[in-house]
Amino acid sequence: MTSSTQTQGSSGQQEGQPFARYGLALMRVTIGTMFVWVFFENLGKDLYHASNYADLIKGYIDNGSSPAAWKHVMAFMASHASVAAPLQGFTEITLGVLLVLGALTRPAALVAFGFLASLWVSEWGSGWIWELLVPVLACLSIAVGSAGKTWGMDSFLARKWPNALLW
Repeated sequence: MTSSTQTQGSSGQQEGQPFARYGLALMRVTIGTMFVWVFFENLGKDLYHASNYADLIKGYIDNGSSPAAWKHVMAFMASHASVAAPLQGFTEITLGVLLVLGALTRPAALVAFGFLASLWVSEWGSGWIWELLVPVLACLSIAVGSAGKTWGMDSFLARKWPNALLW
């Protein structure tokens, strides 16, 4: 008689599904690379400069279809662009590096999920709906699937602290 439950390895991941682990790791590296790419693209466009950042956000407010409450949040960010613009740049590059390296993958993927979801709502009516929705859901999958334990630094951390939820 065979059991439907699979044994758990010391890292806490199921050993019998290597292709699923490889797929999640590939998705993690891809999303991380996307964040690094976007950081350098926005840096080249000078979007981390307060006035350019504020103009971009105001464009979403004027031309988008996001809810009125969210437009108030965006207006707040635009009015505080001197802080929000570099903070967004720092967030993008940090999330990118953490995801590419597979370090602190769960918290990084959850932050990326929230960050991309906020951008997705901001772009309602001004962009293709699936453009950010797919990466948003990919980030959630990365967090749920512990994608840093394959090809990532989290595999080393999981050996030392196997019960931690951070990886």
